[in-house]
Amino acid sequence: MNIQTAVLPPHAEMVRAMLERDTAYEGVFFTAVKTTGIFCRPSCTARKPKPENVEFFAHADECLSAGYRACLRCKPLDAAAIAPDWVQTLLKAVEADPEVRWSDAQLLAEGIEPLMLRRWFKQHFGMTFHAWLRTRRLGMALGGIKQGTSIDHAAFDSGYESLSGFRDAFQKSFHITPGRAAQSEPLLFTRLTTPLGPMIAMAERRGLVLLEFLDRPALTREVEELQNRYGYAVVPGHNGHLQQIERQLAAYFAGTLSEFTVALHLPGSEFARQVWSALRQIPYGQTSTYGTIAAALGKPGASRAVGLANGHNRLSIVVPCHRVIGADGSLTGYGGGQPRKAFLLRLENAAVQLTQPLAF
Repeated sequence: MNIQTAVLPPHAEMVRAMLERDTAYEGVFFTAVKTTGIFCRPSCTARKPKPENVEFFAHADECLSAGYRACLRCKPLDAAAIAPDWVQTLLKAVEADPEVRWSDAQLLAEGIEPLMLRRWFKQHFGMTFHAWLRTRRLGMALGGIKQGTSIDHAAFDSGYESLSGFRDAFQKSFHITPGRAAQSEPLLFTRLTTPLGPMIAMAERRGLVLLEFLDRPALTREVEELQNRYGYAVVPGHNGHLQQIERQLAAYFAGTLSEFTVALHLPGSEFARQVWSALRQIPYGQTSTYGTIAAALGKPGASRAVGLANGHNRLSIVVPCHRVIGADGSLTGYGGGQPRKAFLLRLENAAVQLTQPLAF
């Protein structure tokens, strides 16, 4: 699985989409107007600025870090990374009939431009739509094999005409052979929407394993480690843990949830798990330092090791590594980017302030 950093469409294409208020580009880019200091969704109904006064960003947090304010009319922070209607309709159609192969001709017949669909899936899932479909079908085959379906039947049910082709695709996708699949642990993944851009969530039967921003540079390495070191077969899908984190993440960004209760499963070394557990003890709206955490673990000289384990945390926000700052009060590093870290700390601080009793 290869998750890639988002790439903006060509400049002329974005200008056209902005001027035509093309809703197909929702979540693909944001428009920021230099003369007003405001950023918008591509389909904002406000009066359109001159193209020379606009710059484009892939993510809402990039607009914020560049000094732009969110438009009060189109509310881009509420709509960041939300799949446009035509994508949602297609995903529902896939759920209703997973056997459909969806050729480019079929997509065009449904009014969907294949190139635009390819770009949207590459940006938000790290793979093309057709690659996602193949992985999804292979995931269903994996589930069948674990339930006792023969490899022959799983191959043909997945649309493969030859066993060799099925075996090659299966091993390429899951890093294991179909024969070993019965002993593997499926790791289901789905894309989530947040005001700070799309995230990917992964969960197995015991709990949530990964929650990261899709543009995190270390994401590909993290997924490969889960596959190669811990034997996971990464498959598109849903389970109760993924549904729960989607609800809780929405409540968190709305400022109404301060503690996540979704079950977690954290593969890692004993020391790393101790650090991650310590991170979860940092109260909502407060911060700590590497040195403080090291001392709490009884290893006052291990600040550097704590920082390394902090950087290897796979559960952004839920295991709140964003609450760790430098001893001098600086934000220090953050895998999702410092603008996001600052946003999360501001969000939590504002929510805490709202709950404080008024002083008279």
